[in-house]
Amino acid sequence: MRLLPFGKFYFNTIIMIIARVAFAVVFSSMAAYAFARLKFPGKNFFFMLILIQMMVPSQIFIIPQYLIVLKLGWLNSIKALILPGVVSAFGTFLLRQFFIGVPMELEEAAILDGCNKWQIYTKIMLPLAKSGLIALGIFTSLFAFKDLMWPLIVNMTTDKMPLAAGLASLQGQYSTHYEQIMAGSMIAIWPMLLIFIIFQKHFIQGIAGTGSKG
Repeated sequence: MRLLPFGKFYFNTIIMIIARVAFAVVFSSMAAYAFARLKFPGKNFFFMLILIQMMVPSQIFIIPQYLIVLKLGWLNSIKALILPGVVSAFGTFLLRQFFIGVPMELEEAAILDGCNKWQIYTKIMLPLAKSGLIALGIFTSLFAFKDLMWPLIVNMTTDKMPLAAGLASLQGQYSTHYEQIMAGSMIAIWPMLLIFIIFQKHFIQGIAGTGSKG
């Protein structure tokens, strides 16, 4: 029977999920607020680029991302696992729908009270979009948790792999121990089930809120 360092897998996965969620929430919410509320040259063009990024397969970006990791010297490191989650086109689109649905009267009242754009974003928009931020966090966690191809490309050693890539190493070239894979899968999936059970109310509200206004 092959022994795997599940403790290390959990540690790598947790670090990867926390970093990707943090980047997605911060950068996606900023971009979403800009596309929803601000006026600047090329606004529709840049948002169209984001939509195009969502439409094309993610495998197209593997080679550019790999070259970036290579030039930064991040191969075979946990930092390499975080790079694809730094910018989230899906998160930008998701939160933009929330910000569009916020009544303009709230923003106008804040401007009359002397708030600038940054204060409106941090003190009004973000609290109102809490359900959307939680939904984005769950989605980002799920995408990071099941990411398989990218960790296998950038990391070569077992102690630098997350759970999905670590479980994939149980499948041999000529034989596969399915009982080990099933046992490992049961050990691996319980954190995501727990996250969904705890935040399912906010998750459902977040998904429902994206269609409130186009």
